[in-house]
Amino acid sequence: MLELNLEGKVALVTGGSEGIGKGVAWKLAEEGCSVAICARREDVLEAAAQEIRDATEGGVLAIQADVTKAEDVERMVSTTIEAYGGVDILVNNAGRSAGFLFEEATDEMWLEDFDLKFWAAVRASRHALPSMKERGGGSIINVTHPGGKAPGGGSVPTSISRAAGIAFTKALSKDTAAYGIRVNTVCLTNIKTAQGVRAWEASGTDASYEAWCEEQGKSIPLGRLGESSEVGDLVAFLVSERAAFITGASVNIDGGTSAVV
Repeated sequence: MLELNLEGKVALVTGGSEGIGKGVAWKLAEEGCSVAICARREDVLEAAAQEIRDATEGGVLAIQADVTKAEDVERMVSTTIEAYGGVDILVNNAGRSAGFLFEEATDEMWLEDFDLKFWAAVRASRHALPSMKERGGGSIINVTHPGGKAPGGGSVPTSISRAAGIAFTKALSKDTAAYGIRVNTVCLTNIKTAQGVRAWEASGTDASYEAWCEEQGKSIPLGRLGESSEVGDLVAFLVSERAAFITGASVNIDGGTSAVV
């Protein structure tokens, strides 16, 4: 059995109320972590926290926060530290798809995307690092996208903010290695998410969600969409002692779609 030895660790997961963030938080709670999750919608956040508590019997703290606001990010981290005594694991997951042709993307779109996906990760990392140093180490996971490595047409501003997130991961890993703090990025796409459910609802199709997902999966080399729990499995491994020699790395989890490694 591959023991991850995550019992007693404290994890903070942004965008933790639905989809990927919820799947990651669920897995970490299942592995024995005390988990704090944050999101903007308090009702959805509280429901997710209670669902994870009931399923895992783990400690789950719900913190309402908008990570595009610097003061909310600082409060989110300080609240986690006050509740659990520190932070060992930070998963910067908050984000949503925003792909447009360059001429369609306004300044406001660019700024909003960078606030949500890049600056939120920078600020959360900045506030969590002192606690990780005090505790003798830690792990940061930045959730990004394979498009950050090979941007396509109609992909701005997301592909650019994700490229910044990948570069940030590598740079930060160099600066924190001496403190036993590892920083990696998980580049994902083709995962079942709440955004996917909303896309299915907006598509006007008569097909069920399961049938829609099956159709979406036909263009993926592995023949299906991924599950948020599978992202949770990968993240749990990367933040565990089993990945103690992995830092500054980028791991695709996309069913084999990306043309880049």
